Amino acid sequence: MIIWGSVVKGCIFNIQRFSVHDGPGIRTNVFLKGCPLRCIWCHNPEGLSSECQIKFSPDKCIGCEDCADVCNNGGHLFEDKKHIVDFSRCVACMQCASVCPSNAIEKDGLIKSVNEVINEVLRDKDYFESSGGGLTLSGGEPFYQPDFAIELLKEAKKQGINCAVETCGMAYSEVLIRAVPFVDIFLFDYKATGEELHKRVTGASQKQILENLQIISDLGANIILRCPIIPGINDNEEHYKGIAETAEKYRVKEINLMPYHSLGNGKRQKLGMKIEFAAESMKFNVAEDIRKRIENYTEVTVKVI
Repeated sequence: MIIWGSVVKGCIFNIQRFSVHDGPGIRTNVFLKGCPLRCIWCHNPEGLSSECQIKFSPDKCIGCEDCADVCNNGGHLFEDKKHIVDFSRCVACMQCASVCPSNAIEKDGLIKSVNEVINEVLRDKDYFESSGGGLTLSGGEPFYQPDFAIELLKEAKKQGINCAVETCGMAYSEVLIRAVPFVDIFLFDYKATGEELHKRVTGASQKQILENLQIISDLGANIILRCPIIPGINDNEEHYKGIAETAEKYRVKEINLMPYHSLGNGKRQKLGMKIEFAAESMKFNVAEDIRKRIENYTEVTVKVI
């Protein structure tokens, strides 16, 4: 979050219109950069850093070498007609992205004010009203930029817009308490059952996350439990029971299963990041079977999204 005078600004990496899987109705998703977790399967790795970055698509490169000419840090090398990007040298000056004629190098991340974002969201207000939709903040982790996220929610509510937040739950409790009055639905992630596994696959303890889930539940928040199902990691009976027990304990209104897909690894490559986990994208019929197995343990509605 950045304050320019009295104007609150934040860093986002996408505004996705006409989404139908991130809350009720037709929604506009605003993706904020920055996340405290490091899930090995992360589907949105461009949301991990809170800073603007470059991303490189080698298949688009035409070999003009304009990027190398403007980079003062030697981040772009051309060897045997092959373009190599040394991301460790990048200081995100964005000069290379500004001169690339083929969009092989692009800026990932935009600094926007609350009003700039809300004005884009308001373009879809008619769709929200006709479908029961609204704004969804996603990421990354929206509450990694707490003041920016809460100001977005406040302004959206002033405009009569339904608000949802997709959160991993790893945030300061006081931030979630501040947010509750402005959030119609929390899409709250439940990634693993058991402290040891959670630490291993996300890089962080589950303790604060579950404490926050208890807090917003006690405050009467509407909660949908969002559960990524990752092959070889949490596609097992212990976790299915854990999902059901968590849904019952914290009085969630619905469980959403999010089958693993491998698209995040293509993004990782463009960002110069190491691929930490790879598997085939989960087929719908496999996810449906998991849904039925979880339903054996709970009366809470379970959906595959």
